Order: sequence, then C-alpha cells, then structure tokens
Amino acid sequence: MPLMPKRVKFRKEQRNVRPRKATKGNYVAFGDYGLQSLESSWLPGRVIEAGRIAAQHFLKREGKLFIRVFPDKPISKKPLETRMGTGKADVEYWAARIRPGTMLFEIAGVTDAVARQAMTRVAMKMPVKCRMVRRRIAV
Repeated sequence: MPLMPKRVKFRKEQRNVRPRKATKGNYVAFGDYGLQSLESSWLPGRVIEAGRIAAQHFLKREGKLFIRVFPDKPISKKPLETRMGTGKADVEYWAARIRPGTMLFEIAGVTDAVARQAMTRVAMKMPVKCRMVRRRIAV
C-alpha cells in the first residue's frame, strides 16, 4: 500500500514549485550507502513503495534499508474533458517533494557490490536521475 499521511491540517495544497538545491536531507545519515537524486520532482508514494520492494527483494533480508522521503503533498487532478469551474478536484495521490541532492534511500550492513546492485535496481524505478553515494567519515 502506498505511503500517505494519517491526517493533515488541510486536505488540498497549491502546486508550488521551487527549483533549488536541497539543504536538508542531502547526506548519508543512517546507512553506509545512499541513493541521491540529481533532479527535482514530485515522487508519488507508489514509486517510493516500488523502490522499497525492489531493494528488499534483492537484499533478501540482508542489511537494513532506510527510506528518507515521505509523500506528504496531496496532488489533485480533474478528469479529462471537464468544464472549468466546479472547484478544485479531489486528491488523486500523495507525493514527496524532491530537490536536487535529496537522499532517497539508504542501505546499511551490506558490501559495496551488493549495495551498488540494490541501488541500481531502485534507481531504475525512480523518475529522476540518481547516483549512489557513500557515507563520509567525520573526523
């Protein structure tokens, strides 16, 4: 089942787009390897779930997978050939706001080769260009 919030203050939101780089959530925090987006987009909850399933299926209970994004933006869409007016449409799906540099997924407890293969499979499911990054050792 796709991710979505349990409750929200307002049911519908405007379609704001702010094309700038991510300043939060742009480094590997929990795992050893991460999947970082290189473009901005709205990531639907079903796409995040597809990436999670692809990674879990490949890892076969080995290592730990962290999902760093959550779909909290309601996206509404009117049906085709509908006349203007009659208000804003109902929420069709929930999406996460992705900026360039946002960390999407992280993996811990696996080797470099296994992490690279798992992240490649997840990246194939994403609608944005991604790259795999390693954790930086803080001194």
